[in-house]
Amino acid sequence: MQQMKSIFLKRGKEESLRRFHPWIFSGAIHHMSENPEEGETVMVFTSENEYIATGHFQIGSIMVRVLSFDNETIDQSFYERKLAIAKDVRHRIGVIGGNNNTYRLVHGEGDNLPGLVIDIYGNTAVMQAHSVGMHTDRMTIAKALKEVMGDDLKNIFYKSETTLPYKAELGQENGFLLGGDTDDIAIENGLKFHVDWLKGQKTGFFVDQRDNRSLLEHYSKGRKVLNMFCYTGGFSFYAMRGGAELVHSVDSSQKAIDLTKANVELNFPEDSRHEAFAEDAFKFLDQMQTPYDLIILDPPAFAKHKDALRNALKGYTRLNKKAFEKIQPGGILFTFSCSQAVNKDQFRTAVFTAAASAGRNVRILHQLHQPADHPINIYHPEGEYLKGLVLYVE
Repeated sequence: MQQMKSIFLKRGKEESLRRFHPWIFSGAIHHMSENPEEGETVMVFTSENEYIATGHFQIGSIMVRVLSFDNETIDQSFYERKLAIAKDVRHRIGVIGGNNNTYRLVHGEGDNLPGLVIDIYGNTAVMQAHSVGMHTDRMTIAKALKEVMGDDLKNIFYKSETTLPYKAELGQENGFLLGGDTDDIAIENGLKFHVDWLKGQKTGFFVDQRDNRSLLEHYSKGRKVLNMFCYTGGFSFYAMRGGAELVHSVDSSQKAIDLTKANVELNFPEDSRHEAFAEDAFKFLDQMQTPYDLIILDPPAFAKHKDALRNALKGYTRLNKKAFEKIQPGGILFTFSCSQAVNKDQFRTAVFTAAASAGRNVRILHQLHQPADHPINIYHPEGEYLKGLVLYVE
């Protein structure tokens, strides 16, 4: 077996690793024994030549993503062990089985596999690499995944074209690593939906809103519901099952609207309560005529990085102000941010600024976050990305 290359830290830069933080930044590195290739597995040593971690090397601000703080080989058996632990966690929190065959199996740093995401849709796993190292190890991971999941897993679709750093020039194309079945109907809490893992956003569906969709169902009875940025319509068909009087779904993408209509038809065929509109969100809110008393704002990330934070907060304020101005008295607003660069306090301040500007009295009913199958590593608080508020508007 080829000897792993070594990276040596500057004096004192090992302290975050002693607290098990899984990232090593470029500024912490003193020197390397040899120049590793992007995606290569490297060993990391302190300035005192003491072993401290093993991880994937990558050119950029985060130069090493730590896979292990033990001196061990990163091979198929390593991935099998990590995946088996992740699967056991999902069993214990109750997201596998029953009326649900859709869940996140691996959530990057939250499952001690930084740079890797795996979502399960029935007998298909959609695997996504966010680091060159996980891309390099993709076939080993796929073999380990099949071993852990057994006969329950028929297909593995690799979907990393848009998540890998373009400067790495990997020439990555999406495609099946196992199987090839394109039967795309999955089940979440007893509701069916089409998953566009071939060309859709993320891995094909926003699994992270499952618990929040269930909560929305509880509040939907007899209400007129507006689902903004609906994508595949998840909140819409939960609202319909909850007894909403009418549900309108809005997205700027015609393809998303077509998928929403298909999903509604799967669960509520020929149900006249639902309409869908391919329209810009702000334009729709400006021109809307229906007196909605339940509105969902679940926009795409307004800030992908810290540099965009100021504009993102302005965007959240503007969007929520418009909703506060339009929602009926006694209405309920579900509002979200999935921008990792925006923390809970910043998002709440943006929403409160919007409420004050609109002149509405507002109560917090719930503070929402990502579900248990998107765990946060306690040593990596940056993993908390989804923030939401459920608000009662007088």
